[in-house]
Amino acid sequence: MWFVFALITALAWGGADLFYKKGSDPDDRFSHIKIVIMVGLVMGIHATAYMLIKGITFDPTDLLRYLPVSALYILSMTIGYIGLRYIELSIASPVQNSSGAVTAILLFIFFTHELGVVEILGISIITLGVIGIAISEKIAEQQALRLSSTLIDKKYQIGFMAIIFPLLYCLIDGLGTFADAIYLDELSLITEDSALLAYEFTFFICAVVSFTYLKFVKKQTFNVFKERNKGFAAILETTGQFFYVFAMASNAIIAAPLIASYSIFSVLLSRIFLKEKLSKVQYTIVVVVILGIALLGIADEL
Repeated sequence: MWFVFALITALAWGGADLFYKKGSDPDDRFSHIKIVIMVGLVMGIHATAYMLIKGITFDPTDLLRYLPVSALYILSMTIGYIGLRYIELSIASPVQNSSGAVTAILLFIFFTHELGVVEILGISIITLGVIGIAISEKIAEQQALRLSSTLIDKKYQIGFMAIIFPLLYCLIDGLGTFADAIYLDELSLITEDSALLAYEFTFFICAVVSFTYLKFVKKQTFNVFKERNKGFAAILETTGQFFYVFAMASNAIIAAPLIASYSIFSVLLSRIFLKEKLSKVQYTIVVVVILGIALLGIADEL
């Protein structure tokens, strides 16, 4: 079932990326804080409902036990939210989600794993495809800037600020996923339910702190009912997180790069809804990555 869980996660987070981008205002320097608040709120509601429905007794010490993982994830996500103010989603997402390759490499180095030819091929195709999308998009953007004298929206310009955030996300998220794999799969330091609740309640605490800062320190107004795009992003983010935990607990070294392919779905959705243009090369890469995902699905059945 890990493959199905990983695929659902990729689809959900691909959709979340679209709404993150739509809800990110380049003129609002508090946009990333508002996203953190919305995601934390939804995760807190989900964690409470999940705990009550399943009759789970949550141990508060799990918050501390799982804190290294939660901290890396939340930090990387916040950096990603800031970066969306400066760069196109179709560039940011693939660069960020090269983190799946970072995780797979670290797991292969530090833990003993035997991967079949089909699995190695699938992971390689997905990873190279994700990186290839980012490279081709950057080249296309540079060509467009050279050929056009039209003033480009600052939200879509590429510069140091634009590229540093996705790169930081990639590194920190890769380390977080590696730590998660140790906790859930390699050493089984925590159960899936405990990890899910610990992470979501930690994010909720961050949301409360962020709201307090925004409301009482910066004196900013914030109405959750008027943040529709951020709300949809938060719901899809939480949906993906739910399935992500169970995927990582079963087969982390393969699930991580597969889940990272959600950038491909982000790219397709940004093309459809945000009108971000894709070339024939990029469409080819998307098809190739989907083939890589299919190979991992076949390997799971072998």
